[in-house]
Amino acid sequence: MPPLRPIALLMSASLMAGCAVGPDYQRAAAPLPSRYLGQPAVEQRSTAAPTLLVNWWEGFADPTLTAFIQQALEQNLDLAQASARVTQARAGLGAANAALLPSGNISGQAARSYQSVETPLGQVLDSTPGYDRYGNFYELNLGAGWELDAFGGLRRGREAALAEYQASEAGAVATRLAVAAQVADIYITVRGLQTRLDIANRQVRTQQDLLEKVQLLYSKGLAASYQVRQTEGQLSEVQATVPVLQAGLDAAMNALDVMLGTPPGTHRPQLAQVGDIPLAPPMATTGTPADLLRRRPDLIVAERRLAASNARIGEAVAEYYPKFSLSALLGSATAVSGGNLFSGGASQSAGVLGLRWRLFDFARINAQIEQAKGQEAEALAAYRQSVLRATEEVENALNALVNREAQATTLAQGETSLTQARQSTFIAYRKGTASLIDVLNADETLLRTSDTRAQARTESARAAVAAFRALGGGWQPPEETPVATR
Repeated sequence: MPPLRPIALLMSASLMAGCAVGPDYQRAAAPLPSRYLGQPAVEQRSTAAPTLLVNWWEGFADPTLTAFIQQALEQNLDLAQASARVTQARAGLGAANAALLPSGNISGQAARSYQSVETPLGQVLDSTPGYDRYGNFYELNLGAGWELDAFGGLRRGREAALAEYQASEAGAVATRLAVAAQVADIYITVRGLQTRLDIANRQVRTQQDLLEKVQLLYSKGLAASYQVRQTEGQLSEVQATVPVLQAGLDAAMNALDVMLGTPPGTHRPQLAQVGDIPLAPPMATTGTPADLLRRRPDLIVAERRLAASNARIGEAVAEYYPKFSLSALLGSATAVSGGNLFSGGASQSAGVLGLRWRLFDFARINAQIEQAKGQEAEALAAYRQSVLRATEEVENALNALVNREAQATTLAQGETSLTQARQSTFIAYRKGTASLIDVLNADETLLRTSDTRAQARTESARAAVAAFRALGGGWQPPEETPVATR
């Protein structure tokens, strides 16, 4: 039997079987409860038509918010970076695919040389009759090479590249959801600060009126000095809140402009008019924690990275085995003239069966395999931690949503009662049974409650945004998460 025949049979059997060394990927189990603790309270919070997770921002019924989110999804620079990362990962997958295919190249050269007659070689040649110091050389070759993936190392590399590409796509979706949620959160914050700033300005005017009345009574001997000082302190306290609220409002508007991919100050004219704080919309069924594995793109990123690290183990194990390659050369070369380049005598060809085996390098291969296994263990722990964190985020968001709405409802009832009390005080003032100071004090109490309610409404709407984001709302997941091919 010819010596190359056993090797050829081994390669043929390996290729036909399609074997690939290393562990085959199996989706890792994730610790998940059967349902969320806060799920019943959220699903019972409203009888109105629920908001779908896909375009949850439309449930706030705020055209300005919807327009801002659409603009951010088109212009945000974080999304541009994520898109660029997908392009890079796609190129890596293309390179891994190309490694499995034969490669070919065309090479050629034309050279003209002039031989010195002062060198020993030149002196010998110059003594030859008819010697020409000028020399020409022409060559044109077609070469081809193919590394035979007998033990699946290249296929494992392609498997890893595919998983990394899928992770980059899911990462781009995760960035998209984060951008939409951040824009909504900042916009709600802007509206909340505007409302609170308007209330603070009204509080300032009320305290100024109250101070004028107390000073008038003091000048007539009907009020004590400490009452004047106390009222002045209350006025200063309210006035001090205005610049703090204004600074927060300016920062929020600047942050919104950056999220929209525009310079700070671009959208201030559009937001100059005070708008209502968006109300948290009713939420559709939250599903089960198991649904997070296909709904949240950041979990898909972690799972795909785990799959890639698993494939890298097989890629490292493949270094234990020999690598075979086929190469061939077909061309023509002549040192006479270009006209003789394609003559039969100028033709040349070669065929090579290559073997490369790191036979005495197993210690280094062992280290590479251990490193790949360590990376897979890290990716597995990161995946399971991501699942736990995602469940925690959902529970916290649902809990915050229910409790903030309960707070806002209670404060709304209190605001209604204080409004009626203020009206009663004003009627008593007109009848002469209450003083103007009583009316102003009622106004101050009502405004303080209104400010607290505005904060509660803002936090309730922000909690709804956090809940939609934690549930993976904002995109339509595929029926099944792609699994890297083996």
